[in-house]
Amino acid sequence: MSTHYADAQPAVGTALPEGAPALPPRISWGAVFAGGVVAVTIGAMLSILGIAIGASSVDAQNAASPSGETFGIAGGIWLLVSNLIGLAAGGYVAARLSGSADGTDTTLHGLSVWAIGYLLSAVLLGNIIAGTASTAVQGASSLLGGMAQGVGQAANAASGPAAQMAQQVDPRALVERAQAALRTGGDPAQMTSDQRNAEIAQLLTRRVTEGNLPQPDRDRLGQLVAAEYNIAPDEAQRRLSQVEQQATEAAQTAERRAREAADAAATAGAVAAYWAFAALLLGAAAAVLGARVGTRRAIPVRRYA
Repeated sequence: MSTHYADAQPAVGTALPEGAPALPPRISWGAVFAGGVVAVTIGAMLSILGIAIGASSVDAQNAASPSGETFGIAGGIWLLVSNLIGLAAGGYVAARLSGSADGTDTTLHGLSVWAIGYLLSAVLLGNIIAGTASTAVQGASSLLGGMAQGVGQAANAASGPAAQMAQQVDPRALVERAQAALRTGGDPAQMTSDQRNAEIAQLLTRRVTEGNLPQPDRDRLGQLVAAEYNIAPDEAQRRLSQVEQQATEAAQTAERRAREAADAAATAGAVAAYWAFAALLLGAAAAVLGARVGTRRAIPVRRYA
């Protein structure tokens, strides 16, 4: 029996991935996790290299260090580039390890690496922050414990003299003095300075909290100020009006600055969110590009009947 290859016709062929047998379209979680670990590790390695370069550029002795703004911009660019390189490498690793020659499958592997990489980064960052916070809490607890112990010792040391002084104080004299200072409504000229200042403080507090005072209270406040500082009633009213105007302007200025600060914070938050979105989008593109580069080529195999 002989075989005539001249009459043989090529049959319908199949394709095999380069270096691996054909696999059905599916996801390889092992390849995805391996790519995610590679992406995070390379990104962290490049970030550490950026920190080393930045620290090396500081020259404190000659005052030739870059400005803080330059450091911030350069650090942000380096961090972005490091993440992009890491994600591209991770996408490449996942595509090669998946054993698939289908472009759609490897693209999805790259996107999975992108998602896993950012999740791993978030977990690592959260652990670092939690560890730092725990260390700070422990240090603060130790510090507060030492302070409390010192305060206790100081209190014990001072308890003897304090007790002796307390025995010499007459509580009724303190109560009478407080009542005299808080007694209001009399003739300002006949009141003591403590009494006038106590009533002035009371009326000013009402002016600040309520926003305005009735006319009788305004007149009373003017009389108290005139008697306390030995000035004419008109001069007292003028000073009060000047103080009220300054307080109103200060309140308006504080409100305006608070609104400006809130607007600036909102704008900064929006800008940061846009930049974060752009960084995520670029990271997805880098992972997909790396996966496309790492996709195995299909080698056509022909069979002859």
